[in-house]
Amino acid sequence: MAFDPMLQRQIMGRFATGVTVVTTRYGEQISGMTANAVMSLSLDPPLIVVSVDCKSNMHGHLTQGQCYAINVLRHDQEDLSRRFAQPGPKDFSDLKLAVAETGAPILADALAYVDCRVVEVAPAGDHDLFIGEPVAGETHDGQPLIFYSGQYAQLAPIAADS
Repeated sequence: MAFDPMLQRQIMGRFATGVTVVTTRYGEQISGMTANAVMSLSLDPPLIVVSVDCKSNMHGHLTQGQCYAINVLRHDQEDLSRRFAQPGPKDFSDLKLAVAETGAPILADALAYVDCRVVEVAPAGDHDLFIGEPVAGETHDGQPLIFYSGQYAQLAPIAADS
């Protein structure tokens, strides 16, 4: 008997994740998408993965661009997550952007970013795993945006020992 994909979605929805915007550049075009299916795959050699739906526009853009930046969103950037989760072209015009090594856009106000060159694409069901070699990155102080059970959330402050 096949496993119910809706049950899989419900179960994995109980796994709290950070929220990122993955960006790429191909020629003069820039593109982005909200993603929480990202992971640090290996430290030796350093490898980072983003999972992308094969039918999405972003899949073609990553294939053409051969690079991506994973921008980790701050707790107050839910609006960016929602913007980049919508289908179709994305509006970057009001965003402060930077670039590092690959030319992929970096959201200057993100909590952290890692800039990667695509080194391999591995098929995985209806998605492909874009495996990237990190070539630049940076972190900033702040709290992350969290996604849990279909909703945005924030980390609770840690109580000091009395």
